[in-house]
Amino acid sequence: MGRPLVDTEGVGKHRTVIGTVETVLTPTADRPTRVARVAVFTVFGLNGFLLAMWVVHIPLITDRTGVAKSTLGMFILLMAGAGIVGMRITGPLADRFGSRTLVAAAAIIMSAAAIGPGLATGPISLAIALACFGFGNGALDVSMNTQAVHVERAYGRPIMGAFHALFSGGGLLGSLLGAATLRAGWDLRMTLGSAAIGGVALTFAVLPRLLRDTDTARATERAGDARIPTEAVDDYVARSAEHGSAAMKNAEPDPPLAKHSEPGPPVGKDAESRPSFAEDSPPDSSVAKSTDQREHNRKVLALAAIAFSVLLAEGVAGDWSTLQLREHLGADAATAALAFGAFSVTMTAGRLAADRVSGIFGRVAVVRYGMLLCALGLALIMASPWIPLTLSGWALMGLGLSGSVPQIFTAAGNLGSDKAATDMSRVFSIGYLGLLAGPAVIGWLTAVIPLTTAMAVPLIAVLVCCRYAGVVAPEPTDRLRR
Repeated sequence: MGRPLVDTEGVGKHRTVIGTVETVLTPTADRPTRVARVAVFTVFGLNGFLLAMWVVHIPLITDRTGVAKSTLGMFILLMAGAGIVGMRITGPLADRFGSRTLVAAAAIIMSAAAIGPGLATGPISLAIALACFGFGNGALDVSMNTQAVHVERAYGRPIMGAFHALFSGGGLLGSLLGAATLRAGWDLRMTLGSAAIGGVALTFAVLPRLLRDTDTARATERAGDARIPTEAVDDYVARSAEHGSAAMKNAEPDPPLAKHSEPGPPVGKDAESRPSFAEDSPPDSSVAKSTDQREHNRKVLALAAIAFSVLLAEGVAGDWSTLQLREHLGADAATAALAFGAFSVTMTAGRLAADRVSGIFGRVAVVRYGMLLCALGLALIMASPWIPLTLSGWALMGLGLSGSVPQIFTAAGNLGSDKAATDMSRVFSIGYLGLLAGPAVIGWLTAVIPLTTAMAVPLIAVLVCCRYAGVVAPEPTDRLRR
């Protein structure tokens, strides 16, 4: 009997297999769309690169400005707050002027602001520099993801995971180049200034290759000619099963889409005789709907809590990995920068493989065992007396975290609600708070306990995620049954 095989996002490739006959219709992108995809890859990589250049130079910047770790935690929170402001401003502007324009503006702002921490000579100037850098990062985060959605829509198949893998790849490149310049003895201002100039130049190079938002509809229309609605495939297969395999070979089935056409309004006697289901609905239907809504809200909040915990751990790794290696084991600045590099390389590799692994073992397994790997990595980080073993801990942490966020967000978008975007936005926003809160909490704790001991906070968070990983399990109405 035939069965539909649908890709992980429910768009793009649709395949119906009946006996030995197989039909595959895959949307193909035109050349401007493929070029735009490479351009967006570049922007995501630039974003990760600039953030990494800040992270690997944190020890030098704090030494230069005389900022204590507890104060640095407050400044990181300030940078994150400025990022939220950038996000809130950029969203409406992108709707009005197009994501292409906002990507260019935000990338230039962030690139130019990258030199700011290197020029800072005290706490006040560092706070101003980080606020500008955070604003640019928040604006770029929203605008480049909006542009990525347009490119993905034009492609007609899921490619978002690859964009985020390139972000991690940019972070890896930034950490390695940062470590190399530190080992070579480059001046901090020269390193960050070179990154700023390179970022602005790269932005001008990719700008003409980005998609205008008005181009997306035309590209989507071209790609859409190769798509078959999933409901139509399901309908065809279901009706074929009812008639048996023999009938399926000989019968001429009705067009799959015929069933889905909307009937016209009843007229004449039919209008008078047709029962009104709205009037005859049971009186307790509103109670049932209210109960379903409460249950739905609980699921959204559960996913948001898991996202908060996972991103808390990721934020801690991003902002405190280099300082932890330097403080705990006395590593020099160049060696300490490798901690974030180890985290980034496994995060990138894990993101590239996450979709395939999830398809084999399921969402819950990816989150649960990923969190166990992350917990093992944090335990090594806290207990290790050797630099190589500590670097292995950061690598395990990156691998464990890499696949979890995509599974959480996929689950949030497939809760069976007619407001999937609202569900996802709620999970995103609370998760982002975890990304902001984690580094800040660690900074406050370092005023009373050692930095390595403070790593117990993300350790507890990922163990909680491991325990409640079942919340990402597919819903009965979830088409992505994995």
